[in-house]
Amino acid sequence: MSDEHKNNPLHGITLKMILEALVKHYGWKILRERVEIRCFWNDPSINSSLKFLRKTPWARKKVEELYLEMLGSKKDIEKMKDLFFPKNEVDSTKDEKKD
Repeated sequence: MSDEHKNNPLHGITLKMILEALVKHYGWKILRERVEIRCFWNDPSINSSLKFLRKTPWARKKVEELYLEMLGSKKDIEKMKDLFFPKNEVDSTKDEKKD
């Protein structure tokens, strides 16, 4: 793998995968509020949005940036879960309930 790909967090992730993840996480209503592009407002679908995003670099960049922001917030949430609910404590409480 080249250095360029090592530093690119989107390497290996298709635009379709990004869009599906955003729709699953936010839903179309919030997605269109976060990224103001017409294809998210008028009868949105994955296929029609992909067609538009592939032809429109500025819109694709906004969608990719939101995806990276979403991934960052998910990592932050996982860190907080680990901080407040360490895996060792969770596992030990499960063992205590079995006894």
